[in-house]
Amino acid sequence: MKLPPLNALRAFEAAARHNGYTAAADELCVTRGAISRQVRLLEEHLGVALFHRHARGVTLTETGKALLPVLSDCFSRISRETSRIGARADDLRLICPPGLSIRWLFPRLADFRGAHPGIRVRLTTDFYGQGGLDPAEHDLGLSLEHWPGRRAGLKVQPLFPMLLAPACAPSLLEGRRPVTGPHDLTGLPLLHESPTREDWATWTRYFDVTVLDPANGETFPNLDLAARAATMGGGLVMADLFLCREELESGALVLPLPHMACATPHGRFALIGAPDRWELPNVRAFRDWAGALAAEDMHSFFHGANGIGRTLPPETALPPAPNLPT
Repeated sequence: MKLPPLNALRAFEAAARHNGYTAAADELCVTRGAISRQVRLLEEHLGVALFHRHARGVTLTETGKALLPVLSDCFSRISRETSRIGARADDLRLICPPGLSIRWLFPRLADFRGAHPGIRVRLTTDFYGQGGLDPAEHDLGLSLEHWPGRRAGLKVQPLFPMLLAPACAPSLLEGRRPVTGPHDLTGLPLLHESPTREDWATWTRYFDVTVLDPANGETFPNLDLAARAATMGGGLVMADLFLCREELESGALVLPLPHMACATPHGRFALIGAPDRWELPNVRAFRDWAGALAAEDMHSFFHGANGIGRTLPPETALPPAPNLPT
């Protein structure tokens, strides 16, 4: 048997719940006659009576009594789920690693919320699990464009480069001979942004530095803590020149070897997301906002009066990525 018309089912459920046509008509914003016609249509479709009709109104038949709770439950579930989906349309679920979050995204997030008050941003500041972004949990992620192990098929929007160079508090170099190369940094403690120690390993491999052992030194859970330890004179941090701009521009951190900055094999910082949500209005709004903000940061970094990128010599190794200022 084909399913009965939805309007007929809805009319019967409302009439049965209200024990009459008049209250059902008020709830559904139709006439009493329309409710009566829809109930008749349903009874003809099913081939059974659902109401006893008498001078005082209507009462449910046994069949009607059996059908009512089934329909009430179905309509209630439909209502809850459509409400949930409608609420989700205004949500934007983001995931961003702690260092990138606290040093780039979070301080600016109030601007996005102010420009888009109808979008509820739900930020998770955490590392990605195995396989990277899970589209079932988050609409967008901030990561690196070539992060290993990422699931196939995700969209990627590059934002700005990751550039690495050793940095430290000025006090750490006091009383030492001028730094002309990596050999002048021997004996100084190394600070790592993660237990993998990949930061220093990347830099030493790139420049074929053998006088510093990337396996040595203290480890921290993220760049923010490692950089803070460096500002206190705790050692040399492998600074991300974009994310550590505040300390570098203020002088809290200095670059002993400014001519030795490099990219990483993981490429630029980027937005990632599932293709089926990439052009949704809330996702598109955030992508446009983040892209414009990254472009401003890129310009000020490479061309601004106090931009760290202006001081990098021409031979500095910049990422082999398209659209990157040189």
